[in-house]
Amino acid sequence: MKLRFTGLTLATLILPSTANAQVTVQMANIRCDQYLAMPPSQQEKFSAWMSGWFSYQTSTPWVDLMGYRQNIANVTAWCQRYPNEKIMSGLKAATGTQ
Repeated sequence: MKLRFTGLTLATLILPSTANAQVTVQMANIRCDQYLAMPPSQQEKFSAWMSGWFSYQTSTPWVDLMGYRQNIANVTAWCQRYPNEKIMSGLKAATGTQ
């Protein structure tokens, strides 16, 4: 019984430290070819994150859902033409923002 309790306590102490691993991704360094290679569900999440970040950078406090979809289509088309460019360049070009 004491051995089981000790083992359970040890496992409880070890598990939280391994479960909290974090990965840092520099979003602005993602290239178009990497974006285009993402599965659709990951592309959707990435696009939403970038849209929110870009809106913050340009002090845009609203979301235009039709504009959002059009921006994604524009960025995707731009990325297909320039696969080695960074996605941030495509976002700026697609939205006409410099």
